[in-house]
Amino acid sequence: MEGVIDAEMREVFTAVGGYDRCVTEFVRVTQQNIPDHVFFKYAPELKNGGLTRAGVPVYVQLLGGDAEAMGANAARLAKLEPKGIDLNFGCPSKTVNRREGGSVLLREPERVGQIVAAVRDAVDPSIPVTAKIRLGFSHTDDLERIVEEVSVAGASELCVHARTKENGYKPPAFWHELARVSEFTRSVNLPLIVNGDVWCTQSAQQALEQSGAQHIMLGRGALRTPDLARQIKANMADQAVDCLSWTQVLDKLIIYLRNTTNLHPMFVGNRAKQWLGFLQVTYPEAKDAFMTIKRLKEANAVLAALQCLMDDAA
Repeated sequence: MEGVIDAEMREVFTAVGGYDRCVTEFVRVTQQNIPDHVFFKYAPELKNGGLTRAGVPVYVQLLGGDAEAMGANAARLAKLEPKGIDLNFGCPSKTVNRREGGSVLLREPERVGQIVAAVRDAVDPSIPVTAKIRLGFSHTDDLERIVEEVSVAGASELCVHARTKENGYKPPAFWHELARVSEFTRSVNLPLIVNGDVWCTQSAQQALEQSGAQHIMLGRGALRTPDLARQIKANMADQAVDCLSWTQVLDKLIIYLRNTTNLHPMFVGNRAKQWLGFLQVTYPEAKDAFMTIKRLKEANAVLAALQCLMDDAA
């Protein structure tokens, strides 16, 4: 999730627990060689063996439409020893699509396969190469062909956001559409991951049942409920789990903002408001917090206001 799930957010989520892996924001690949410092910017975890401080592996995501350039830059990235490389064929952004990146490539299944193959061939077999797609661009007619191309190209896993590009993020997510390819992916030993509209333990269970997928990828659901992954795992194991209280979540928000202050001092307010906007769905108290900082812009003022709310709640 570009501009949302950055390294500081990954640190918070993985400290909560329940998350098996993270994926970075996409690194845009053009005809130019990407310097190491760009990879480190998107994935500072590369300096920690590709792991968050909680020990969760982080895959670096690449986005681009030129197979040769994708392969060349994947080879450069591989020298930094990432835990995995993820390929983005799902971004619905019009800007990205106009530059031949993201979900527009789903119109050309063979090209998707060529890009996956180029990256797979360019890096050591020990480095997983995964792909994220949507059900299609404007329709789902090519889904089976796209999945077959990804499989033949040697992908380690496939994640499918259960909407087309034209569906955007409008509900519902069509989990059942993945059932068309789940038998094939099992037959070729290609793990299938379902993504989209997983907001709670119940929708997680429904997504798995309807899709036939083995795993779940969380996005916006994690922003609404930071311990959702932990809750889902507990539910699957028929175990009880203590959910995060509002005070605990507010504390994690403050930690996140303090960690990001030096990197993004002018955007701390926006980042706080953005996350509080998601949290309001699960935690009604987040609305009051949002209103408290709504007109604040400077990082110190935002942090001071949130700390006051924390002190009052304690």
